[in-house]
Amino acid sequence: MNKTIIVSNRLPLQISIEQDQLNVTPSVGGLATGMKSVHADGNGLWVGWTGITDEELDADLKKEVDAKVKDVKCKAVGLTQDDIDQFYLGFSNRTLWPLFHYFLEYTEFEDSQWEAYKRVNQKFAEVVLDTIEDGDTVWIHDYQLLLLPQLIKDVKPEVTIGFFLHIPFPSYEIFRTFPWREELLTGMLGADLIGFHTYDYERHFLSSVKRILRLDVNFNEITYHDRIVKVDSFPMGIDYNKFHDAALEHDNPNTEISELQKRIDTHLNEDGDKKLILSIDRLDYTKGIPNRIRAFEYFLNKHPEYKEKVRLVMLAVPSRSGVPQYQLLKKETDELVGRINGEFSTVSWTPIWYFYRSLPFENLIDLYTSSDIALITPVRDGMNLVAKEYVATRTKQNGVLILSEMAGAAKEMNEALLINPNSFEDFASALKKALTMPLEEQNNRMKILQKRLKRYDVEKWADEFFKTLESTNKLQDVVVSKKINESVQNDIVEAYKKAKKRLVLLDYDGTLVGFKDNPQDAKPDEELYGLLDQFENQNNTKLCLISGRDKATFENWYGNKSYDLITDHGVWMRERSQWTPLEILKTEWMTNIKPILETFVDRTPGTFIEEKEYSLAWHYRTADPELAQIRTMELNTVLTSMVANNELSVLQGNKVIEIKSSNVNKGRATTQLLMKEDYDFILIMGDDWTDEYMFEAAPDLATTIKIGYVKTKAKYQIKDPEKVRALLKQLV
Repeated sequence: MNKTIIVSNRLPLQISIEQDQLNVTPSVGGLATGMKSVHADGNGLWVGWTGITDEELDADLKKEVDAKVKDVKCKAVGLTQDDIDQFYLGFSNRTLWPLFHYFLEYTEFEDSQWEAYKRVNQKFAEVVLDTIEDGDTVWIHDYQLLLLPQLIKDVKPEVTIGFFLHIPFPSYEIFRTFPWREELLTGMLGADLIGFHTYDYERHFLSSVKRILRLDVNFNEITYHDRIVKVDSFPMGIDYNKFHDAALEHDNPNTEISELQKRIDTHLNEDGDKKLILSIDRLDYTKGIPNRIRAFEYFLNKHPEYKEKVRLVMLAVPSRSGVPQYQLLKKETDELVGRINGEFSTVSWTPIWYFYRSLPFENLIDLYTSSDIALITPVRDGMNLVAKEYVATRTKQNGVLILSEMAGAAKEMNEALLINPNSFEDFASALKKALTMPLEEQNNRMKILQKRLKRYDVEKWADEFFKTLESTNKLQDVVVSKKINESVQNDIVEAYKKAKKRLVLLDYDGTLVGFKDNPQDAKPDEELYGLLDQFENQNNTKLCLISGRDKATFENWYGNKSYDLITDHGVWMRERSQWTPLEILKTEWMTNIKPILETFVDRTPGTFIEEKEYSLAWHYRTADPELAQIRTMELNTVLTSMVANNELSVLQGNKVIEIKSSNVNKGRATTQLLMKEDYDFILIMGDDWTDEYMFEAAPDLATTIKIGYVKTKAKYQIKDPEKVRALLKQLV
């Protein structure tokens, strides 16, 4: 039975060693809950670090850890203390975390930490590859393992891989500052499905793929080598019933009251008008905690009537206390709370209750159920599940959620009061509105939020991702349906050898050579000359290069060669070193079209005009892809209205728009060539849609091959010019 391998930085286990005794207990986090149906209930295996370094384990203890981990369907990745310092505390949390959350001032770029990041991703890959079998599915999680998808795909190309990023993906302007940006994007593109919490993060990722890797993106699908990578958004939910049921149990008169709840009740019973405002976060600079405290101070000064009427209950869960920025944040938070409490406190009232600790689950429920308002205002957050947990515990459907519009959760929680976390005025007005909101409006907002969160819980999130991941297999089937495999290649070689009269018709750019920023740089290399010469020297074989290149360029490159040439999309043909025109064309139209192209060059940096004898080409390979996309649409619109009455065609090539006569195409030239001889083997190869005319004109016996995995009329598809040359070498 095929299995699902879940991979995350940490295993869903709490493992500790006390007095040489090993204690293993399951984690209860959101991811562990979401993966339950895939992992524990299904045929799953979870790969990750145990939380214990290699130095802490002797041989016997390591065996015991591996055995206990295996019992709960997990497999451990061994990490050293240096790995943790450099990979986790270093690169993951001092480079990727601040960069992806837009805190460039905290971002470090250390070569040694990058090397550690690569090394640890390789360690994870080795453990996964050691357990993987054909037909398995891999689901990789989060920013610590961005290189892992490609490391697995390189070794196991047929395995289906999903990747989900649980933090924001930054805009292109932020991401482009990252020194190893190409490597990171390439690592992620090893996955067949890449998931984000929101469409914004998805859009930022696609923008970086287009602008940095210059790959073709069609809506949310990336064409990458011989695969299509799908990118989509899946907002992560919570275990709704767990929080809702806990809140119902909390409200049960027979449930024992905790010490924290007794203290809260004492405060609330002193004055029926008093309101609690709840703030729960990890102590992290992305959460905007100092800003929130200052905004609360601003509110009290602006609305002094609420002094002694409201209290901010702030729970800050310790996080990364060894990192300098977090130590400074703790100091700043402590000082702000102390100053404001000192300024506003009375004998019977302290404006901020501040807890710097983790609280057990039942105490979290105490806080959620007792608070009239939840104030969740990160300056940048991938999702924020605390906001959803608060809503799930509102069993009476009262209470108000004030939420930062910078949290991923804001995209699906419009019924909350959404604020800009950097605006004290927004804070103050939202707090005032929340404190005075009629109960009926609270109920209406909360009902809608609860219905949505209950429907799209964490299990639904995992299920939706997994269904989409499975459906990507169908995408790959479409792409590779015509892919040349070893068997097909052998058949082509065998047919070539048996043939008595052969025609080999080859496009040039994108087929025999890769594309260059400057078209003149794509001239033939010695290997290509040697390969083509071998064809020319074979008995009963006619070799012809057919291209949109102009006659002068091909004469310059192949003037001393004897093989046949067709240039300008079929205007000129050279046979036995003699040039003859296949078409008589007018060129007066070029003086009218060229000024239009020049205006687009002026407005689009990185573009230029290539002026040929019978056509004009506007190249945009080095232009910004997103700007080029807009300009190509504009140019096509302008040209379409102009060419209709002039017997001209607009050709959309690979990062080029070419205007030429409608009376000329490679198909017409191919037909003329085929009429001259009776061939029993015909090979036609081309890469863009101008070559589709050749495929259409080819007889049934012809072997037609498209370079690249896009829709085509060719019988077969092959990956790139490198693979083309490999096939041609086999033929000769």
